[in-house]
Amino acid sequence: MSSLVRAASLTNYSEVARASGLDPMRMLLDAGLSPSVLREPDLMIPVENVALLLQASAAQSGNASFGLCMAEQRLLSNLGAVGMLIRDQPTLRDSLNVLMRYQTLLNGSLSLMIEEFDDVVVIREELRPGNAQQPTRQRIELALGVMLRLMRQFLGAEWQPRRVCLSHAAPRDLGAHRRLMGRTIEFDHDFNCIVCARRDLDMRNPWADPAMARYAQQMLDASAPAPAPGAAVLDDVRRAVLLLLPSGRCTIKQVAQYLGVVCRTVQRRLAEHGQTFSSMVNDIRKELATRHVLQGDRPLAEVSSLLGFSAPSGLSRWFHHEFGCSAKHSRAERRRADAPPERSEGEVTPERSEDEATLGRSDADPELARK
Repeated sequence: MSSLVRAASLTNYSEVARASGLDPMRMLLDAGLSPSVLREPDLMIPVENVALLLQASAAQSGNASFGLCMAEQRLLSNLGAVGMLIRDQPTLRDSLNVLMRYQTLLNGSLSLMIEEFDDVVVIREELRPGNAQQPTRQRIELALGVMLRLMRQFLGAEWQPRRVCLSHAAPRDLGAHRRLMGRTIEFDHDFNCIVCARRDLDMRNPWADPAMARYAQQMLDASAPAPAPGAAVLDDVRRAVLLLLPSGRCTIKQVAQYLGVVCRTVQRRLAEHGQTFSSMVNDIRKELATRHVLQGDRPLAEVSSLLGFSAPSGLSRWFHHEFGCSAKHSRAERRRADAPPERSEGEVTPERSEDEATLGRSDADPELARK
């Protein structure tokens, strides 16, 4: 089943597309989206189509920071009723807790985790595994950019995070990244996150309005669809597994603790949907392996860590069992398939005439040169 995202995720798309030399209406249609979605922010649309749109827009415009540029003018109001509730919380910490609670109403493919270590907070955002043919760079940069915009509405426009980490490689032009994310950016990291001071989360919100917060809460409670029994827990377990795998702490005990329930509850809910904890972890590992081994270029030792293995040998044995060959062989086959075909010596290319080809050979062959 496809994950869904609010159409408001495309806020500012038309403006960035036109500035990048694209026809936004044509791009939307090519991605399987009606241009009318831009006028219906609460409409839920398939994440896959949004991913295709952002990927194609970045590729055709040559703007590697397309998604990040879309985040530059985002406001809390773009998040609808959830944004209203976030805006009127007493602290940023309370606002982030609200965002975590209602994340699925905004974007069903995005997972959010907040980890605190002494005086430092790590806000992690990860995209749920899906079609490995769709790179995640644009979507994750859009998500992190929106999060930074949200935080600055509480902490001030000049506030800067201690660090922003991105799991993909750096683009050639870092202008948009430094403009929105600051100058302390780390690429090729194990996961995507924003690092800030713990005290930032406890800053009081002088504009908090408890009455408006209650009103927004009532709106959400009245409009939020009731999930199928156990479905919410099932989705939450997937999110927790995705976030905990790279840390090496992805056990059912840790997942249950993250969800605030006991292990038996997790086991029971998974069993109701014909799954076990180990089968869910394995399914997510397979999707991540397709992304990192077949589509990515990270060293396999790093990939083993991202998939929660303590050593590369663990990845090697598991990959061979699941895919019938080694990870190294699979990656080599993919690179061979992606490589342009080699041209045999003397072969005439479509761009060159027979005379040009002969002339080229004459330059290198004295016998031909004399003819």
